[in-house]
Amino acid sequence: MKIPDESHPITVERERARVRVLFEGHEIADSGDVIVLREAGYPPVRYFPRDDVRMMFLRRTDKVSHCPYKGDAAYFTIYRDAQVIENAVWSYEDPYPAVGDIGNRVAFYPEHVEFQVGALSAADTEATDTIDVDEVVRHTDSGSGSSQAERWAPTVEVPDAVAEPAVDQPYRGTGSI
Repeated sequence: MKIPDESHPITVERERARVRVLFEGHEIADSGDVIVLREAGYPPVRYFPRDDVRMMFLRRTDKVSHCPYKGDAAYFTIYRDAQVIENAVWSYEDPYPAVGDIGNRVAFYPEHVEFQVGALSAADTEATDTIDVDEVVRHTDSGSGSSQAERWAPTVEVPDAVAEPAVDQPYRGTGSI
């Protein structure tokens, strides 16, 4: 076991914003309790509590790796919508004390998932006093192609109506189309 120092610094801190993880457009994790580990010259890694991860889409594999600073990592394969990405997730279930905060959390390889930082959870998206939902809906297209709001005054003048020319209908009344 090695201890992080100036030659190999490791810091662990809480992510300030909510983070969502999407796999093929589907949410696989959503948490406001994410830990960010920064290690030496490596990119930061986000660790999610298992309670905030849809573990039903993950299956543990036989793969194990060892880091002299963090301990042994177990790996998981993502199974979702007929997609299988082997060893795309890992977890230090019993990490060394210097990084104990990442214990029993999972991290995702960023090349397999999309991270949305600052995303709101469904509970956080309730309407507030700053949004008048009735006003938004009133001015939304109902699908008929016209606004549900009263018409605004036109900004241009409409030309006079022009009489439509008569069209000869030689098959009218014969049952033909």
